[in-house]
Amino acid sequence: MNPRTTAPVNPQKERKGLSRVWHAAGYSLSGLRAGWGEPAFRQEALLAMVLLPLAFWIGQNWIEIALLSGTILLVMVVELLNTAIEAAIDRIGPEWHDLSKRAKDMGSAAVLLALLLTAGVWCAAVYHRIL
Repeated sequence: MNPRTTAPVNPQKERKGLSRVWHAAGYSLSGLRAGWGEPAFRQEALLAMVLLPLAFWIGQNWIEIALLSGTILLVMVVELLNTAIEAAIDRIGPEWHDLSKRAKDMGSAAVLLALLLTAGVWCAAVYHRIL
């Protein structure tokens, strides 16, 4: 069978230009809606609604504002990736497996590191702003 005559498994791969961008944006919004269903992501998103405007008050130049805002968004990105890892592992099967545990633990560790980075940057910025 000629591979050029077979139908693509994913129609998104055949889209070009604005059609591809439009559909990709829809998939991204679906991902954000799915993330909103996760309590950890919801908490981080609600905290971001408070901290992002605060970053413009605390930050004294565009670099500080970018660092403060970027760390908040980084936590949300890592949380979404962690949730995706967990969903993929759960899709494979509910039984316990050492590799599944390792994957989930590493995703959780990535969230922890992002949170620690965020806390460090924010503490330094607040300290700098107060003094």
